[in-house]
Amino acid sequence: MEIMEHPGRQVTPPAPAGWRLEGGHDQVVVLRGVSWEQYAALDRAKADQPRPAIAYLDGELELVTTSTRHELVKTLLARLIEAFAEERRLRLDGFGDATVRNKRRRAGAEPDEWYRITRTSKVPDLVIEVVFTSDGVDKLEVYRRLGVAEVWCWINGKIWMYRLVDGAYVEATESRALPGVDLDRLERVIAAADEESDQTALVRAYRRSLAKR
Repeated sequence: MEIMEHPGRQVTPPAPAGWRLEGGHDQVVVLRGVSWEQYAALDRAKADQPRPAIAYLDGELELVTTSTRHELVKTLLARLIEAFAEERRLRLDGFGDATVRNKRRRAGAEPDEWYRITRTSKVPDLVIEVVFTSDGVDKLEVYRRLGVAEVWCWINGKIWMYRLVDGAYVEATESRALPGVDLDRLERVIAAADEESDQTALVRAYRRSLAKR
């Protein structure tokens, strides 16, 4: 079994040339030649003890230990989009980082956050990924195989939105899961936040801005 470690770089989708990474300091280890049964056993063990987030694609198993900045971004982004859904009276059912996987398609992952917008959805309608690391499992390919309709990737202070069209992801600027959401505004709120920020105050201010529109 081959082991590869890649600290603090960036995974797909790639940022434009010339961009510099945030100091997220996530740590990634990739194990190759892992069977589906080994992956499933590791996933089942998560209820028994803390462990890194995992993803699986065609025999590659990715283990990620996230940084404080990673967790801040994903938590604040989740709070903001949930506030948006509440203010716009949109259905948005959250499932945190619960595992989504499909044995036949040899793919599985634990998104930073994922949501359903209809009760009958079999797979996530919206996945959020905060990206601070590179050369790990191709998460967009995992989500494509699982049939996730929309994926948001936070990279270097920008939200890259991808929509599944005819079996492939295309970059998009308008969300179908959250119609009318302003990605630029979300980016500005998160970019200004640090570990000392009052997140609740930021969310309240965001709600007030929505009420004025």
